[in-house]
Amino acid sequence: MSYAAAFRCFAGCPGTHPLTQPVYRCPSCGGLLEVAHDLDALRDRSPAAWMRLFDQRYRRTAWPYGSGVWGKREWVAPAVPDDAIVSMDEGGSSLFWAERYGKSIGLDDLWIKLCGNSHTGSFKDLGMTVLVSVVRQAVREGLSLRAVACASTGDTSAALAAYGAAAGLPVVVLLPRGKVSTAQLVQPIASGALVLALDTDFDGCMSIVQRLAADGVVYLANSMNALRIEGQKTVAFEMVQQFDWAVPDWVVVPGGNLGNAYALFAGFRMLKDLGVTTRLPRLCVAQAEHANPLYLAWSAGKREVAPVKARETLASAIQIGNPVSAPRAIQALEAMDGVVEQASEEELCDAAARADRTGLYTCPHTAVALVGLEKIVAKGLVGPKDRVVVVSTASGLKFTEFKVRYHEKSLAGVDARHANPPVMVPADYDHVLAALDAHAARAS
Repeated sequence: MSYAAAFRCFAGCPGTHPLTQPVYRCPSCGGLLEVAHDLDALRDRSPAAWMRLFDQRYRRTAWPYGSGVWGKREWVAPAVPDDAIVSMDEGGSSLFWAERYGKSIGLDDLWIKLCGNSHTGSFKDLGMTVLVSVVRQAVREGLSLRAVACASTGDTSAALAAYGAAAGLPVVVLLPRGKVSTAQLVQPIASGALVLALDTDFDGCMSIVQRLAADGVVYLANSMNALRIEGQKTVAFEMVQQFDWAVPDWVVVPGGNLGNAYALFAGFRMLKDLGVTTRLPRLCVAQAEHANPLYLAWSAGKREVAPVKARETLASAIQIGNPVSAPRAIQALEAMDGVVEQASEEELCDAAARADRTGLYTCPHTAVALVGLEKIVAKGLVGPKDRVVVVSTASGLKFTEFKVRYHEKSLAGVDARHANPPVMVPADYDHVLAALDAHAARAS
């Protein structure tokens, strides 16, 4: 049986639109879109048959199934042909048992889904492989475009530029000047994208790129485009598969533009709808205190998220005051009995440092999620035997300046209680031995 997917209105307006059509909002109500799958067609295989198929493909070399996204293509974008797919072996990322860190906060079964173990170093690759592949197919079918474009706080631009380069598509990225790390800035530059650094924040960049898309100047690659969600939802598929098709009790994710919160829900919901699993995990979305519109709304019992002016935060990728996917995130939280927490700058810095000392190398956004986890553990929402997965969204290697400044104690307003600066000693055996002894004394 052939499988099909199409855009439909998130709010329920009638009608569907082909995935290859450049449409980002419902033409009737102006609301967000989602990708709808023909679930009846997908039920031609039993849950056991789907699990066997996905296990047979997982991390194999047969194109395109080595990808953690395209290994589940029927559940993602089933109509994209092999020769249109643009993949860099994304997905299949490690599920790291955070034994020492978990025990330090009272958990025995804590895992970190290391989505930063990907081609461009973040989970954004998962959504971008789907979006760029569909655009490539659409161009072959006659779509004319000037460029594929995004606003970004760094990781989206890196992913779009790399996948666009692999597909031979022109890419434009709009970045807030001075608000992305050096590693994030150089990635789209190296990939040949037109990089526009604007004197504004992410929300200002987003308003301009949305206007460019509305005027037909560019094809929009931000997570307002529901194609991105389709790739990102495979994180839920993967973690369940990695637990031998068992659902964790909690999933914790940092929240900025909030597409990831909904993507996780979409993935878990699809697993349940097709009978592979029987329940949803609980969801915790954690925001930086300096960019916390979802936290403010949820804490006040509101189900509409009012924009805020995002203040500067070390968790720069989630410095977003007007999240496009807020309505999607609200639905995810309601369906998954969710909670929202926030992290101060000092809290996220210390969480990153403590986690690093147990073998992780944590980006500041993952640290926000760790703070959220610690808070729900302290509130008694998470039991000591609950299985918890924290979604780590990016490689800590993208944020070297953050790490260096913490250990130098040069971050304004941060005490850096766990700083571990290098010790300068002469090139002399006795001095080195004395330094070792002093270190051992401090550790004890």
